[in-house]
Amino acid sequence: MTSTAAPTGGRTRSNNVSHVCIHQRTRRRPLGHASGPGARRRSNAGAPGRSDRTAFDGDTTPRRRRKAIEVSDAYALRLKIHYIASYATIPIFAAQAIVGQQLYVAEQAGNRPSQVMRGTHDAIAVALDGLFAVNTVTGAWNWWETRKNEEGRTWRTLHSALMLIADGGFAYTTYLGQGARYTRGSNAGRNLHKNWAIGSASVALASYVMMWKPFRRD
Repeated sequence: MTSTAAPTGGRTRSNNVSHVCIHQRTRRRPLGHASGPGARRRSNAGAPGRSDRTAFDGDTTPRRRRKAIEVSDAYALRLKIHYIASYATIPIFAAQAIVGQQLYVAEQAGNRPSQVMRGTHDAIAVALDGLFAVNTVTGAWNWWETRKNEEGRTWRTLHSALMLIADGGFAYTTYLGQGARYTRGSNAGRNLHKNWAIGSASVALASYVMMWKPFRRD
């Protein structure tokens, strides 16, 4: 850079101006844009700023990345069906409990229940069996597809196990229903049928509740 100042003081001023300009250009250049064989060494040679500490921490303490789990396109559809069937089961449970209690009281008193009441009880039982079949298939299928996902796997497995226990309990409850009917059953048979129905429903409801947002741990 040339200067038009006097030789006695102008030379010095010219050098100062050149020095300031170079210094400003150096300060404005980001460290990440440095180039050349020694660029990385020069970038890290200064005082440890925020970017340097971040790089240093990243080098010494690497973060563990979560493993990506791939699921099929049908996973979301099965999950939606599973939710709908689960919520639909609750009011049907309530309806079956009301009708079943009316049957139980009538038969325990020695009265023959009406054909409508018996038919309603059987129809609700078939509906429950269908919903449980849908829930079992969709839930087990999605559990298998996400079995490699370690996050929340224990909670999902416990939910699935409880549902399978409830499935077995309801299947046995249906079998006991033959000994609970008015024409062929006894009071002891009706008590056994009722107790297994209540126990199986309790297990199923516990499995449902544990997957609601306030309680679920997956």
